[in-house]
Amino acid sequence: MFLFFISELKDAVRVRHSCPLFVKCLQKMCQMQRGAGSSSDPCRRPLLQVRPTWEVGAPPCSFFNESRTGSGSCCLSVRSCFREYFTHKFRAMLGKTRLIFPGEKVLLAVSGGPSSSAMLSQVQQGLGQSAQKKLRFLPGLVHIDEGGALGLSLGERQRLVSELKAIFQTSGFPFHVIPLEQVLDLPTSAVNTTPPSSDRAPDCYKAAGDGGELQQGGALAEPSVHEAQTRSLQQLLGSATTLTAKEELLRTLRQHLLVHEARTRGYSKLLLGESCTRLAVRLLTCVSLGRGAHLAQDTGFSDCRFGDVTFVRPMREFSAKEIAVYNHMFRVPTVVIPSLETKTLEKASIQRLSESFVSRLQQDFPSTVSTIYRTSEKLQTAGGGCCEEDGRCLLCLCSLDTAAGKASALQARLISEQLCCQKPAGTVKVEPSPPAGPCCSSADGECGSAAGGAVCCSSEAPEKKDLQKLLCYSCQLTLRDMSSVAHLPQYILTEAQRRKRRSLMKDEISEFLLEEEEGSS
Repeated sequence: MFLFFISELKDAVRVRHSCPLFVKCLQKMCQMQRGAGSSSDPCRRPLLQVRPTWEVGAPPCSFFNESRTGSGSCCLSVRSCFREYFTHKFRAMLGKTRLIFPGEKVLLAVSGGPSSSAMLSQVQQGLGQSAQKKLRFLPGLVHIDEGGALGLSLGERQRLVSELKAIFQTSGFPFHVIPLEQVLDLPTSAVNTTPPSSDRAPDCYKAAGDGGELQQGGALAEPSVHEAQTRSLQQLLGSATTLTAKEELLRTLRQHLLVHEARTRGYSKLLLGESCTRLAVRLLTCVSLGRGAHLAQDTGFSDCRFGDVTFVRPMREFSAKEIAVYNHMFRVPTVVIPSLETKTLEKASIQRLSESFVSRLQQDFPSTVSTIYRTSEKLQTAGGGCCEEDGRCLLCLCSLDTAAGKASALQARLISEQLCCQKPAGTVKVEPSPPAGPCCSSADGECGSAAGGAVCCSSEAPEKKDLQKLLCYSCQLTLRDMSSVAHLPQYILTEAQRRKRRSLMKDEISEFLLEEEEGSS
């Protein structure tokens, strides 16, 4: 059916594969023409007379009970019909959850790609003067400049940022362009879960009010980037020996920087432009990387692992084909920015291989992406994802999934790895390490200020084996593919030292702690 429609509308549309929203619009047109036609074949013959108008200002679609022409044939506009469907789906994703309150500050993470650009276009329309039901939150834009991690020249980075700024300025929203190098100077609060400032019940959604009018804004003061920071960032990513580890490390650093910017600017929600196709690929990637326990947070509509900042994915109902058609029809500007996967083979990384697998399977079986996506909708985090600070992963801040029994597959893998790395006795002279103990500084001194210039045993830089105890299984695999942990950002190492000292202190006073008995009230 869709191939027949395309053959008749090939002068207006040049799409080779199916787009669900586009097919739905054409099916509605065909149903209406069945009632209007008088020939023996009411579905095909009147459709040959339909020539959709794609220009701006075209007559509205008669499916929405708009005007008809005086003659028997309807002047249908697929463009208007497609816009209504696309807008309704976007509004429904935000409205049915009631996660964003009126007057709340919302930060849009715009990378310049098709999905995030379409999300920005929908927010602009929802806040425009002609919108019937306006969106009632206060938006802001943020873009993470990853050119330093990709090895781009300074001139190329400035050109890409200038193109993005031109798009952001037309929106009238305040925007922030943050270089990825700033992640090296983040405080330790970036890897801490901060509780929300105020818990709002669903009943107070309507009573929240407008919360003020939108402020027209521009670019705020941008932090400067030094060559030393760029070299440090490249050394950090260069320490990862595989492309899979590099992409996971880059994704983690990007999340930390986005959360820090949202907290600094006072935003409580962070909108991500991840599409249905991207989330389907992400689901298979997470399973392959050992993140099966965290699928609900990595692919769900909302992710509240950071506490006061919630990740929201309003584009998760749209496939990549729908977004491409929307951007083409309504001329949504995008910026092509290279990534770590640019010009790489399909077997270069697990992420790239998963994307190639889903894309090829989608060509032969169009329901592949939707099937994977519907599966991810049924996933939930056990216990709501609530746990103590020390019970969370140091990098991704998800709950630790390494507390497995002795007869588990995880323990079997760890034992096999230790046996493989074990060297024969007598080949290496092992120097005895000093026993770990409490802080050896003076009573009135700070940690690390031991007498004689000695280094405090509780403030030594954590080694790779010490960091692995603080990570989930997937992040342990990422750390294992790194040649050294010395290039990690200082805020991560500082938080690791704090958790290590806290664990030592807990072991010292464990004999004096009262254990909670089972069944006690």
